[in-house]
Amino acid sequence: MIQRGILRHFNKSRLLICLRNKMTSVEAEPPLKKQKISATDLDIHARIKKDRMEVAESIMDFKFNKKRVEMLSKATEVPDGSQGIVYWMSREQRVQDNWAMLFAQRLAMKNNASLHVAYCLLPKFLDASYRMFDFLLKGLEEVEDECQKLGIEFHLLLGEAKVVIPKLIKSHNIGGVVTDFSPLRDPQQWVKDVKKAIPSNVPMCRVDARNIVPCWIASDKQEYSAKTIRKKIHDKLSTFLTNFPPVIKHPHESTIKAEVSDWIAAEKYLECDRSVGPVAWAKPGTKAGLNTLNEFCLKRLRKYGIKSNDPTENALSNLSPWMHFGQISGQRCVLEVLRYKKQLKEQVDSFVEQMVVRRELTDNYCFYQKDYDNINGAYAWARNTLNDHRDDKRPYLYTRETFEEAKTHDELWNSAQIQLVKEGKMHGFLRMYWAKKILEWTASPEEALANCIYFNDKYNLDGRDPNGYVGCMWSICGIHDQGWGERPIFGKIRYMNYDGCKRKFKIEAFVARYGGKKHKYIPPVKG
Repeated sequence: MIQRGILRHFNKSRLLICLRNKMTSVEAEPPLKKQKISATDLDIHARIKKDRMEVAESIMDFKFNKKRVEMLSKATEVPDGSQGIVYWMSREQRVQDNWAMLFAQRLAMKNNASLHVAYCLLPKFLDASYRMFDFLLKGLEEVEDECQKLGIEFHLLLGEAKVVIPKLIKSHNIGGVVTDFSPLRDPQQWVKDVKKAIPSNVPMCRVDARNIVPCWIASDKQEYSAKTIRKKIHDKLSTFLTNFPPVIKHPHESTIKAEVSDWIAAEKYLECDRSVGPVAWAKPGTKAGLNTLNEFCLKRLRKYGIKSNDPTENALSNLSPWMHFGQISGQRCVLEVLRYKKQLKEQVDSFVEQMVVRRELTDNYCFYQKDYDNINGAYAWARNTLNDHRDDKRPYLYTRETFEEAKTHDELWNSAQIQLVKEGKMHGFLRMYWAKKILEWTASPEEALANCIYFNDKYNLDGRDPNGYVGCMWSICGIHDQGWGERPIFGKIRYMNYDGCKRKFKIEAFVARYGGKKHKYIPPVKG
């Protein structure tokens, strides 16, 4: 039935590139020292636009891999007389390089229907602060502008999707719903709620536009570690690591136009913590995200994987804010970095490991493990060892308020916390140290994990994300890790300390940058 319905328009796969073909060679020499940077390197936007057009004139000329798509409804055919298809945008907040958007446009074009994009804005979400909503809304402004230029109706809807999406379907005679994929419980529930709320004859599907190898295709179970999922992903990369065709100017206009979004009203609608404001270093939107990607390739890629564990070096991609909000595609990032494989093989391989294997492992964990944000989601050995050492004496005990204000006895930890609060990010190596010290200086593993997730969600631009949950769970609960030598408090959970950091990098340089101070420890008052 599905074969003859929505999915009939797509062939099984399209092998355009893989890790071993010509896309892995350098189209323009990477800007190594004393080497001239070409115009092709500098103008990433023009080059990528040209690349898309060379793949296909539109999605209609592209053999879409239907394994990216999961049907959610019993209905598989767009009802006769329907006038539009809606892409309910959620996790993937971009127009181009978006398999869900491309699928929706193909479906609309096949049915001679208009194309609509809808984003449902909630007044609050978990512990997300104004910093995150500001980044989100400004990115969506760019999405609306691009949609308008392409003849695609953009709808900023205030309220729960289960309420506003059915209204949109009715008012615009929508005949099909396409949404994107998230493994997290809240977005999963939103999808279930919308499925129940829309007419039964309107087909609904979701497309994994986040993972290169779709989550449910990479593995059908929770994987134990990177080692167990790595081969499964790499065996399928040649099928899924393709270039993107363009989302083009849509040929079918909507007879009912979308209301122009009132961004001021949307901002006033928010009920989040406004004490945490935007950051200066990260400009929202796809254009800024691609500029950051290009800057990484030209300036920092040569250090990646070699000096990535040194917080005093500028050796990271810094792409996580745009990745989290779906303003750029991880697949696009990999395609761009692969251009430098011939000259920077070690660095490119390190990036692919992180962007593909490690990132997709986090989606795998959150998709198959319902307790991805609590101790019950840990392996039995980790739960047992944490419980065995639950009553061990802590050398320091801090409240959430003391942690949040960066007033511990450890100037390195305080500096990392200051970076998080001020910049909306924390260096990856220090995230591990930071979380493990919270475990060591908190009364219980449950409290430590809750504190880590709270700070990550409130301050980190890339919080409320599988990467964040798995990072906290790795540090405190040993997820995707193994048991180590037993010690107080940690049990067999991997240990990190100040002296280990001192051997890795110049602590005083990092502390000088962020101004963390040693604070006198004042034990909590008992009772």
